[in-house]
Amino acid sequence: MADLFEKIKENRGPLGKYAKEAHGYFAFPKLEGELNNKMTFRGKEVLQWSLNNYLGLGNHPEVRKIDEEASKEWGLAYPMGARMMSGNTKYHEQLEAELAAFESKEDSILLNFGYQGMLSAIDALLDRNDVVVYDAESHACILDGLRLHQGKRFVYQHNDMESLDKMLARASKIVEKTKGAILVITEGVFGMSGNEGNLKSIVALKDKYQFRLFVDDAHGFGTMGATGAGTGEKQGCQDGVDIYFGTFAKAMASIGGFIAANEDVVDYLRYNMRSQVYAKSLPMPLVIGNLKRLELLKNSPEIREKLWTIANALQKGLRDNGFNTGTTSTQVTPVVLDGGIPEATNLTVDLRENYNLFCSIVVYPVVPKGIIMLRLIPTAMHSLEDVAYTVDTFKKVQEKLKNGDYKSESVATF
Repeated sequence: MADLFEKIKENRGPLGKYAKEAHGYFAFPKLEGELNNKMTFRGKEVLQWSLNNYLGLGNHPEVRKIDEEASKEWGLAYPMGARMMSGNTKYHEQLEAELAAFESKEDSILLNFGYQGMLSAIDALLDRNDVVVYDAESHACILDGLRLHQGKRFVYQHNDMESLDKMLARASKIVEKTKGAILVITEGVFGMSGNEGNLKSIVALKDKYQFRLFVDDAHGFGTMGATGAGTGEKQGCQDGVDIYFGTFAKAMASIGGFIAANEDVVDYLRYNMRSQVYAKSLPMPLVIGNLKRLELLKNSPEIREKLWTIANALQKGLRDNGFNTGTTSTQVTPVVLDGGIPEATNLTVDLRENYNLFCSIVVYPVVPKGIIMLRLIPTAMHSLEDVAYTVDTFKKVQEKLKNGDYKSESVATF
């Protein structure tokens, strides 16, 4: 018989096995100071490309002011209790109504956290007779929600409509017997690759199969579409998105999230989502702050335009200089390089220590072996000067990588 703690010591997990070398530098780094394009890392200023503060609202003066005033007026405790029992207020309901209208849906429900909200919604919506069909590159919150599903689940190849068609055909045969339903789950914007989910083509498959579509638009809410209502708006198929998920943690630079859908679905979730029924209500300062953020998101298109000015310039500069940015069609900007984990760590140290440039690094098992992905997040806080410096810096480290300057037998430590 194994001892649980000894088992953990022997198997730290695919990422955890590098914890000693990575902690505090490559993993769990501390970016300090005001949220901006330049922040402090280990005592010196760096140009950072790692914060999902897409619209720059995290340090917006109107947002800071309303956050301060709401905290003074309400404190962080109010309202006490879960929404169903004693934690409901007119401001929670106002935020839900405004979010629903913004997403062209009948109603919405607030979530304390996006991750657990997505997971809990999947659990609430499905029973053992239902079949769920999901994109192969779905976020971890979706995958964890699927683990709770006791019925059949089928995965289709990323954004591959032929593969989805085949999975829907299989699912349709099963629900004919079980008398269940089919739910398709995908993302509006895939946060690692920057691909858009092929929502319009998925919606078109409703002419052939009977299913409902659940879209996790964490990275699309506030950034995509003419008004920022998301990827469904951009692709002209928002009406075909049956259940829309957005988070406050990115474009809104806050905490929490929401699900928007028709009134019957939202009402069902309100009484059956365990993560909301059994959890304390979202604190009032966050609700008031999110109302202000939503107001700015709707009424200040110039901040979204600034985001896209920076994103387009960054991606064009990288591509014009021969960098592989994958197939991104959104603000998320991956830069794919060849190399292993030791090279990746040495390259990252060089960027941070010698060029004062901080971006996130992604290696195996998140991406295939032999690949280094540097993930850049452009925001409305950045400038075109930041873009020019970054492209020039990447050209220099690319040359060093090709020359073998980053080769090493072991992972860099710091």
